[in-house]
Amino acid sequence: MRIAVSRIKGFYGAHPLHLLALLGCFALAGYAALQTSADPQWPLMLVWFLAAVIGHDLVLFPIYALADRSLTTVLHAIRPTRRTAPLVPAVNYLRVPALAAGLLFLLFFPGIIEQGQDTYLAATGQTQQPYLARWLLITAALFAISAVAYAVRLGRERYRRAPTGSGPTPRPHRANHP
Repeated sequence: MRIAVSRIKGFYGAHPLHLLALLGCFALAGYAALQTSADPQWPLMLVWFLAAVIGHDLVLFPIYALADRSLTTVLHAIRPTRRTAPLVPAVNYLRVPALAAGLLFLLFFPGIIEQGQDTYLAATGQTQQPYLARWLLITAALFAISAVAYAVRLGRERYRRAPTGSGPTPRPHRANHP
């Protein structure tokens, strides 16, 4: 068995389970394509999919890559000029809540800008007015939770690196690669 696995690894370049999972994904994608091709609206779905891919790859990705690069540059600039790395890099404690807030904004964008408010009112009997305030509250909560997690991690790292002889030995800092 091991000889067969090593031969497949040598020929394919990865474990046979990877090949099996890939074949399963292709089978699922083929099934989805067959089911979609039976729908008379498939050209509209294809246009929507292509617009989403182009919109993401050519518009959104450069914007949030620039935002992330700007964030890392600002964090590096405001850090005191020391040769040592910070105890705990703050960049991921800003990236994660920003990503979550961005995805929530994208998901609830029609409700936030009150698009289709007449239809929403007729279907639910409620207005879309609270969407923006709730999104802002969730965003604030995400950043607050992240700030608390950062403070706890920073406190733990400071405790570990305390010069007292009774504490644990300091661990080497792991570099944060974006």
